[in-house]
Amino acid sequence: MEEKALLVITGPTATGKTARAVAIAQQLGGEIISADSRQVYRGMDIGTGKDLDEYGQAPYHLIDIAPAGYKYNLYEYLRDFDRAEALVRSHGAQPILCGGTGLYVESVLKGLKLPDVPANPELRESLRGKTIDELEAILREKKTLHNTTDIDTCQRAIRAIEIATYYEEHPDAAVGAEPHPRTDAVVIGVDISRELRRERITARLHARLDAGMVEEGRALLESGISPDDLMYYGLEYKYLTLYLTGKLQYKEMVDQLEIAIHQFAKRQMTWFRGMERRGFHIHWLSALLSVDDFAAEAIRIMEQPRCC
Repeated sequence: MEEKALLVITGPTATGKTARAVAIAQQLGGEIISADSRQVYRGMDIGTGKDLDEYGQAPYHLIDIAPAGYKYNLYEYLRDFDRAEALVRSHGAQPILCGGTGLYVESVLKGLKLPDVPANPELRESLRGKTIDELEAILREKKTLHNTTDIDTCQRAIRAIEIATYYEEHPDAAVGAEPHPRTDAVVIGVDISRELRRERITARLHARLDAGMVEEGRALLESGISPDDLMYYGLEYKYLTLYLTGKLQYKEMVDQLEIAIHQFAKRQMTWFRGMERRGFHIHWLSALLSVDDFAAEAIRIMEQPRCC
């Protein structure tokens, strides 16, 4: 009996990926493995759009697995994904990878394995106080930047430099990280027009604000997470922190955050188009399809014979 393919549901933010993955899981007896770099954190619910009520009876994995304030990384994600996928398959269930963090999705599809890169206190100290532009220049000397995720904040840039430096000093580890692309995956993307995407992003932002996103940010700060550490997570938490620490007025926060989310969605699409150029085939299905029709078409694609 042929092993179940890994089904991937991906696409930019605010396209309804979760609801579609859940509909597929219900039909196939599937379990969902998150590919969202921020939904791993407990207590960061509204800002990351967990929408846990959408899952219904569908089991899910890699959500709420790390404390807020922790710096979860790609090495840990790939390790945890392997464990989650093995668990899903041990249940005889269909594994469904769902999320919009392109780095996570592509790394899984590449079959990438990474060493655990330890902290380098001396390097971190030498980089402390440098501007984001200075850090970007250092990082560009060490690696080609395919995206801006590594330089969203100074902390991310420093970590990226730390990892790149580790590979320079441990070339055997870099060789061990050579990818082994998976041939058992079917990738479905949620295709949405720029105009509709912008509409949905705006509506969702205001819904999250109404649902208590500011209060969530305040609670995280009051729990002992420093403003710098909360800003590390970017987007909602960056602008919430700027507002809650008095650096932005409420309207400034909302306006700037909305622009940042639109820019983020654009970067996500740039990543997915880059994946296609790098040889990954994405079956794009319209976001205008009903959830059930989308699920039916995704299952039809997945059940087509795989030649390689």
